[in-house]
Amino acid sequence: MRSPIFDQKFQEIRSTERWTLQSERMLRVGFGPDALAAKGAMVAYHGVMDFKHEGAGSVSNFLKRAVTNEGGGLMRVSGQGEVFFARNAAHVFTMDLEGDAITINTSSLLAFDASLQWKITTIGNAGMLAGGLFNLQLAGHGTVGVTSEGPPLILDCTHQPTYVDPQAAICWSANLTPTIKNDFKMGALIGRGSGESFQLAFHGPGFVVIQPSEGRPVVGA
Repeated sequence: MRSPIFDQKFQEIRSTERWTLQSERMLRVGFGPDALAAKGAMVAYHGVMDFKHEGAGSVSNFLKRAVTNEGGGLMRVSGQGEVFFARNAAHVFTMDLEGDAITINTSSLLAFDASLQWKITTIGNAGMLAGGLFNLQLAGHGTVGVTSEGPPLILDCTHQPTYVDPQAAICWSANLTPTIKNDFKMGALIGRGSGESFQLAFHGPGFVVIQPSEGRPVVGA
């Protein structure tokens, strides 16, 4: 049977690069070396691949809490072939770490080179605030795939304080230590406006990446 003729923009992008954006919403990773990815992020693969739960010793339960709403943890991906990653049709971008470090909101994590060192961190009273308070800090040499609910924006925090809704913060320079700023009385915590009662405050040499959303993306937007 003859194959249909597709528009060129829908064709798979072949590349010798390990990390390749197939579109603004899908990432392809070539193997070789292992990678770690958010559980549920794999949408397809070529070749012979293996997917295993990635434990974290004493912090494994902590990690599970951090990403409960996004698949429940990390998986180690190994084998020979290519894996395609995506999440809820969100935008995807990559960052190359060259001996530096980045902190990522766990709900925005897609995948990263297993050679990178990683640990879970928290901000403030995690039991009191709604999303964006469990984070993954990555350091070393390697590439990270990150999602954004819409096109991301990089804000420079060097010259003046920058305040971000916790659910809009994607990632930031690991040398920055955000603090929690409360603008409203406790009565504002009731109802949908509660997410606006707290912000993450960043100030120092570095950046924070934000998304134009405080919730899940609309598919097809």
